[in-house]
Amino acid sequence: MKIVKKHQGKKKKRAYIERQREQGHMQLWNDYFSEDATYPSHMFRRRFRMNKPLFMRIVDRISAEIPYFQQRRDATGRFGHSPLQKATAAIRMMAYGCPADAVDEYLRLGETTALLCLEHFVEGIVNLFGDEYLRRPTPEDLQRLLDIGELRRFPGMIGSIDCMHWEWKNCPTAWKCQYTRGSGKPTIVLEAVASQDLWI
Repeated sequence: MKIVKKHQGKKKKRAYIERQREQGHMQLWNDYFSEDATYPSHMFRRRFRMNKPLFMRIVDRISAEIPYFQQRRDATGRFGHSPLQKATAAIRMMAYGCPADAVDEYLRLGETTALLCLEHFVEGIVNLFGDEYLRRPTPEDLQRLLDIGELRRFPGMIGSIDCMHWEWKNCPTAWKCQYTRGSGKPTIVLEAVASQDLWI
């Protein structure tokens, strides 16, 4: 009789890495948010894909209304990551399409935390700003955009319209041909209509 021992894998221990999160917050603050910030406003806009007042409006609102973004003390009395670190991690991942662990070295937060930041950020934006910004333009909105375009010598232009094809990985097989173009992969077209007041 042959006895077969079952392979019992050891549980992988999660290694704790002291990331000096306070240092990460101070570096971020000094680089972009202090009065004598290292990087000027045009570099902020390029790297964050928005201007600083708009970014701060978003951070102030989500940190006031979304519990995940409220800075709290841990069991040792030490402050957790700041709302600026969490929002910056989410914005950087979306703006550059980088993996979650790419923000670790600068912002001092691990991959799991960065993914949670992204998840809570997206949910927060939809819940807090969806009714105002993430909707179809009304006839009044369109007329306002046309009037602004006329004043700026772009008659007939409705804001800044842009589209992109987003790959639909889980497209049902029956629909695949309806959503496939030259690339051979099914995509969904995302369209954005933005007005100049978003950039002020």
